[in-house]
Amino acid sequence: MATRPPSEQNPDNSQKLKLQLLDKSLKRYQYQQDALIEILHTAQETFGHLDEAILDYVSIHLKLPPSWVYGVATFYNFFTLEPQGDHVCVICMGTACYVKGAAEIVTKLEEIFEVKAGETTADKKLTLMTARCLGNCSLAPMLTLDGEVLGKQTPESTAAAIQEKIAAVDTCQEKE
Repeated sequence: MATRPPSEQNPDNSQKLKLQLLDKSLKRYQYQQDALIEILHTAQETFGHLDEAILDYVSIHLKLPPSWVYGVATFYNFFTLEPQGDHVCVICMGTACYVKGAAEIVTKLEEIFEVKAGETTADKKLTLMTARCLGNCSLAPMLTLDGEVLGKQTPESTAAAIQEKIAAVDTCQEKE
């Protein structure tokens, strides 16, 4: 088990900076085991996902078994072990959202974007996820798109919102 993620073996400046941010977080929480979730949040915000090397790094520095760190990272739906797409859509599948059509939204998005829930499109533009409940039942069916809450959605309105986000990024990249 290494004490540095593999990216640290031949790090570029951005990787060094990312690792420094994670180290600062570990230090800020004084390497306390009960700060695991906060530290994992910092790691995910910094690296974009929690790969095995990052989980091992946190495990070593917090003196926790790797299985414990992995268990926490996989238990909560806001952590991801794989790189996500440019855009992330999380559809609430709680009772209120499900009854009001969340499953139809998922089915339509899977069809349009050729991706299954829990996966990322081949072009890495969209990650489609579901969650048991996002806690906004009055907006059912609701979802988050890149962290923004969208309520009272239909399959069509959700697809349009995603296509708009993808088009905006594509337009910006063409200008560069």
